[in-house]
Parts: sequence; structure tokens; C-alpha cells
Amino acid sequence: MNQLLVTGSFALFLVAFTLIGALSARQKEQDSPEDYLVASRNVSPWLVALSAISTNNSGYMFIGLIGFAWRSGIEALWINVGWIFGDFVTWLWVHKRVRARSEDIAANTVPGLLATDENGKLQRPLSIVAGLLTFLFLGGYAAAQLKAGSTTLHALFDWPLWLGAVIGVVIVTVYCFAGGIRASIWTDAAQSIVMIGAMALLLGYCVVAVGGPSALLAQLEAIDPQLVQLVPSGLAFGFGLYLLGLTFGGIATIGQPHILIRFMAIDATDSIRKARNIYFVWYIFFSVAAFAVGLYSRVLLPDLTAGLEGADAVRATEAALPTLTLDLLPPVLVGVMLAGLFAATMSTADSQLLSCSGAVTQDVFPRFSKSARASKVATLSVAILALIIALVADAGVFSIVLMAWSILGAAFGPILIVRLAGWRLPAGLALVMMAVGVGTVVLWGASPWAGDVFKALPGLLAPMVVYGACAPFLRRPSVSPPPAP
Repeated sequence: MNQLLVTGSFALFLVAFTLIGALSARQKEQDSPEDYLVASRNVSPWLVALSAISTNNSGYMFIGLIGFAWRSGIEALWINVGWIFGDFVTWLWVHKRVRARSEDIAANTVPGLLATDENGKLQRPLSIVAGLLTFLFLGGYAAAQLKAGSTTLHALFDWPLWLGAVIGVVIVTVYCFAGGIRASIWTDAAQSIVMIGAMALLLGYCVVAVGGPSALLAQLEAIDPQLVQLVPSGLAFGFGLYLLGLTFGGIATIGQPHILIRFMAIDATDSIRKARNIYFVWYIFFSVAAFAVGLYSRVLLPDLTAGLEGADAVRATEAALPTLTLDLLPPVLVGVMLAGLFAATMSTADSQLLSCSGAVTQDVFPRFSKSARASKVATLSVAILALIIALVADAGVFSIVLMAWSILGAAFGPILIVRLAGWRLPAGLALVMMAVGVGTVVLWGASPWAGDVFKALPGLLAPMVVYGACAPFLRRPSVSPPPAP
């Protein structure tokens, strides 16, 4: 491999991403927390849709999902099916209401949106707790993205694992400092194009090397007949609940601050529908391509886990994409593929760092809420923390992402539903719901049924059961809920 060509093409894309983020700063309307955190709510639907794709699909799609498909075979398809359907449900009901309500109450963060009651009054204890949870779990989630990038560089160049994480965090911090969420959205939109193009490119090379779907399935079956089994075996509660759990994984989008903030920044509620159409065309293609590449990697790299067990074997499968890239692509295209993967990790990490910094300055320490400089200092602090976690954490990318995703979905999703419906929700009950959601996810994840039903299902339902049990004893709101947009 000509390492100079690889690093040259890779570096070219990184420079381009950084410049795009820096140029976005020229578009800012004012040097204020509102512009830094929600881009003055004037981002076009095209940019919101493309940035939401890259933010949602992260290093998880390049590293985690491909590794899971290598291990599981055809049955990994159901993750995509459930996740996409659940995500679609949230687009139909949640996102327009998030945009409308966030502007009505002037919320610049998701914790602020959750902590403002049906009368427009901020519930400070809830705001602080939601801000701390955002900081804690989105910080860990961002660390998983940095870890995904470092895993790739290590597999391709045998560079030390810390180097990829440092490169990613430096670039993200530079353009986030320059333009805040606007820089994140602009670069994410560009990165989504690179991500999808890179995945399509690798899929094309895989098809040439192995053949079409028939040849792929035949070779998978020759390796292990279990790999071509469509429905997972041995599910304690049956396939229906298994798929429903994955669908709730997609619905858990409603608890992800780094994704919801994009809909708070879009230029109008009426733009949500256009953004949704763009989003799902790209999302479906990208997820199918990543799933297929994972299957092809099992055929082309059958001995990836030879001599390895447990966590070591999982980590080896999460290096399937960079290893496959080295085996199939010419040097210049290796750099393009590496840029696509780095784009995936950066496009999620930047959004998460900004959401964390907003939670710190707007919700946990509100005395800094009017200072754009404080928001930038918080961004730098969170970036350093995420880097430290990425360097010391031992868990795989897939497991970190799924746990953080489920906890945030369970902690915030049910509260958001209640708020958007205009129902009464005292701060104490909201905190109980939050604790029940987080506790349910953790306990279910440690239970023998964790692989049978995805933890987002019980995690989202348990707080709603708590609310349903308490709702008859709550006074009616003193004002009527706002009409649906």
C-alpha cells in the first residue's frame, strides 16, 4: 500500500471539512448562545436532513453494525428494519412539535425543552438533572465515536490508538469553536455525502470480488448455515417482541439531544416534511449498503477472529471495514474510505460535544447562559473529557453506543412525549420517570433477556406506565395545550 497516497487523500478531506466548518462562521447572525447552540433557528431543511443522517449513523454504522453483521449474518437485517421504522414514527409526530415548542419557550437545549412545564415555567431541578445526564451519557457516546476513528487508523496504519482520537477531537473542536451548531450542521451535511459515497464505493468492490446476492448467500451458508438464518433462534419472548424492541430503539431517537437539536434549528415547522423525505431516502440506502458490506466482509475475511474470544473477538470484527478496505481498494480510495469513516465519527461527536456544552452552560450552570464564550469553553472541556474516556474505555463501540442511546431515550423520551402532548407533569414525577427509565435500561441490559428484547422497549415503556398510574391524581393544566403544528 502506498501510504503517502492514502494519507494524502485522507488529509485532503479533513482539511475540506475543517474549512467548511470555519466558513460557516461567516453566516452567523450574532455572537450569542442562541446562535451558537441553535443557529438562530434558520437552517434549511436540506442541511438539517443531511446532517441528521450523518449524526444519527455515526461510527456505529461503519464500525458497530458492520461488525455485528459479520458476527450474526442475515439476521442483523432486523436492526435496520426496526430502527428505521421507529425513527419514521418519531418524524411523523415528534419533530414538528419539538420545533414549535422550542421556539415558543425560547429553549436552546433539549434539557431546557424537557424542564419547561405546561405553563411555560422552568423546573430548575429537572433542568439540572437532565443537563447532567446529557453531559454524562452524551460525553460517553462522543468518546465511542473517537474510539471508532482511532480503531480505523490503528487497523490501517498500525498507528497508536490514541492518535486517531486526538486527530478527531482537535478537528471537531476547531470548527465547533468557529461556528457552533451551524458549523456542525454544515460539516455534517458534507460528511454525509462522503459517508454514503464511500460506503457505496466499497460495496461495489465487494460485489465485484464475491458476486451478487446469490453468490454471497451461498458462500455465507458454506461458512456457517446459521449466517443465512433470517430469524434469530432461541428468543425467549419470540420474534415479534424482538422486532418491537428494535423498533423502540428507533423511537428512542426522541431522547437523543444531539439529534433533536437539529429540528430545533430548522428554519420553520413546515420544513420538517421536506427534511423527512430527504432523510429517509439517504438513510435507507446507507443502512442497506452498510448491512451488505458487513455480510461481504464475513466472506472476504472469514478468519478475522481466529484464535480470539469474547471482547477481543468483538473488537476484531469492529475492524472489519478498515481491514476490508485495505484488501480491496487502491490507495487513493483507501483514503476516501477512511475519510468516510472519520466523517461518520466526527459528524456525531461534534453534535454531542455541542449538546453537552449547551447542557452545562444553559441548564447545569445557568449563570453562564448568556455567554457565548462560556459555551465555547464548555465545548473544549467536554472534548477533553470525551478524549480521556476514549483513551481509557475498554468496551466496544457497538456496546457503548447502544447503552448510551437506550439510557438517553428512556430518560428523556417519555418526558418529551408528555410535554409535547401538553399534559401536566410536576418536576418530582418527571424525575421519578427519569430514574425509572435509566434503572430499567441498566437492569434489563444485565438480565438474561438482554439479547431477546432490546432494552429501549422496557426503558421507554416503564416511565410511561409510571406516568399513567399517577396521571389520574394530577390537577388539570391551567392553560390549554398548544395546537399541533
